[in-house]
Amino acid sequence: MKKLAILLVFATLASLAQAQSTQTAIPQTARQALLEMFFSKTPGTLMKHLPAATLAALEKSGALASLQSYSLLASQFQTKETKEKSFETFETGSVLLTGTNSQSGEKFDVTVENDTLQGDEDNITLSFHSYKEKQLQRTPYMPSMTFAMKMESGIWKLNEILFTIRLPLADPDFLKKITEGMKSQTTTPMTVPSQPRVSVTSFNPDTTVVSALRTILTAEATYRTTYRAIGYTCTLSDLDGFGGGEPNEHQAMLIPSDLAGGRRYGYAFTLSGCNGSPANGFHLAATPAGSSFGRRTYCVDQSGTIRSSTDGNPATCLASGIPLP
Repeated sequence: MKKLAILLVFATLASLAQAQSTQTAIPQTARQALLEMFFSKTPGTLMKHLPAATLAALEKSGALASLQSYSLLASQFQTKETKEKSFETFETGSVLLTGTNSQSGEKFDVTVENDTLQGDEDNITLSFHSYKEKQLQRTPYMPSMTFAMKMESGIWKLNEILFTIRLPLADPDFLKKITEGMKSQTTTPMTVPSQPRVSVTSFNPDTTVVSALRTILTAEATYRTTYRAIGYTCTLSDLDGFGGGEPNEHQAMLIPSDLAGGRRYGYAFTLSGCNGSPANGFHLAATPAGSSFGRRTYCVDQSGTIRSSTDGNPATCLASGIPLP
């Protein structure tokens, strides 16, 4: 009888252990994935939560190895950083993260303004606050960030990041800073140089347009290396950076979609001169889309030298434009 009782006890314990082991693990939330991505000390968590299309594009361009090294360094840096700053993260509630700088005594926190879960997508909007001597440090610009998480193969991936800056035009502190700045400009006497110097050839290039040209220039070089049978492309949409599926010759995922649309920063971007098969050259021009941007035109070809001309004609720019310093 005693042996039977012991056998029944062991059988009960075994059935309980089996039931516990077969319970379905609680799935990770998008918020937990976001915290793991940026605050985990385990190397590789950053790439774990990047979309497959992003990892594939990085691998093709050779940048994946650099990202892996960065992920390892970031985890090591975070371990070192915690000696000076104490962090605490929260998987639920209105506060995502709070911390204190032991050297300056400043405190900060990141709060969850909105968490919208719809099926396999979750948009998490965060705001940032800092405190000095227990006083909230007010900033008139009130920045916030939205992390668009999307489920992919059972794992939450960071699909998009949105930056927002809100200007509270009726806020007294904001109005005070704006009006004081305007007042100081109107009361400051303007000094006129006795011998003004005017340079006809010197100018300040539109840095945003030049930066966009360099982005397309780099994308063209990568495109030619990836799709050798085609060479350079004269279709901006072939370099587009967003869309479903894997990168291909008609959607290489190399530049943002707004730039691939051909109009950005008040300029029209056009590609031409992709002759031959494969194409060994191209012409890229940025011409003003409106009169407010003047008549200066920028251009570049496969050589990589960016030039400019003032007559608004891309042909003139390519033939005799002034190289940018």
